[in-house]
Amino acid sequence: MSRSVRTRPEGSGRGLNEAYDTALLDLDGVVYAGGNAIAHAVESLGTARDAGMRLAYVTNNALRTPDTVAAHLTELGMATDAGDVITSAQAVARLISEQVPSGARVLVIGGEGLRVALRERGLEPVESAEDDPAAVVQGFGGPELPWGRFAEACYAIARGVPWYASNTDLTIPSARGIAPGNGAAVEVVRIATGAEPQVAGKPLPPMHRETILRTGARRPLVVGDRLDTDIEGAFNGEVDSLLVLTGVTDGAQLLAAPPQHRPTYVDADLRGLLTGQPEVTGGADDGFRCGGWTATAGEERLELAGDGSPLDGLRALCAAAWTAGGEQGCALDSGKALARLGL
Repeated sequence: MSRSVRTRPEGSGRGLNEAYDTALLDLDGVVYAGGNAIAHAVESLGTARDAGMRLAYVTNNALRTPDTVAAHLTELGMATDAGDVITSAQAVARLISEQVPSGARVLVIGGEGLRVALRERGLEPVESAEDDPAAVVQGFGGPELPWGRFAEACYAIARGVPWYASNTDLTIPSARGIAPGNGAAVEVVRIATGAEPQVAGKPLPPMHRETILRTGARRPLVVGDRLDTDIEGAFNGEVDSLLVLTGVTDGAQLLAAPPQHRPTYVDADLRGLLTGQPEVTGGADDGFRCGGWTATAGEERLELAGDGSPLDGLRALCAAAWTAGGEQGCALDSGKALARLGL
């Protein structure tokens, strides 16, 4: 993928499962939501796998182990091995192992996923700042993580122990809605200590490196629902991406996206893996066209004319908005145009 500024979604004459060898799939908001499979996910992923595409599940959630995630996916109908799951816990454990001696103690503020990943790298998880840790690592610990765990992190960091975080996602989807994520917990420790952690998870390079090392992907496609983690991570890794609209990103956020948050492709759900992608044609002077729609950027708002598939209309609007926004992101009003598409 070129690092030049993307001004429109790309087209593909082949199904994406044929154009790419490996799908690097986010989980929450892409494959499942609240523990249940998202519509069309099971059958779409099964078809892509049977046609020869490797599936790897890449998550910033450091709470669960790869074995647990794989068992959950298998239960949902997607046969998965633990080796197909890559977590931010694994990425941060590798990062720590490269900076502290083998066998070093690491103070864990988080769940079992972190402990398993640290042991895999030959490090010893400990529970107290009094255990003489060589590092502090913080990852999502679930809603029951005691407040005192943050205090342990602060005590160690105040003594000069280096601090690491699996990821800094401020929110995480749950069955009841959006809940605080590890990033919110990291902010607690940051405010108390004034320190800054080294972060491994998406969208930063350690996570992409971990994914490529574990999958051996040669032509990967990142598939996600979040612009600031999945899509930016693909941008930083210089690989292509597919945004699916089954999670947190809505049409207005997509249209306003700065260059690092603009996906290569846009589709409704994981069925987009199995199809080609329509080309957006035209330009700023005569309008951007996709399917039966034409999109233009006016002085105050984005304009949309025509009819057809709402997704084609959204793709045309992306081209108009991203071209108008340049490197800053588009600030034009998109409400009326999106309303026409039901988005």
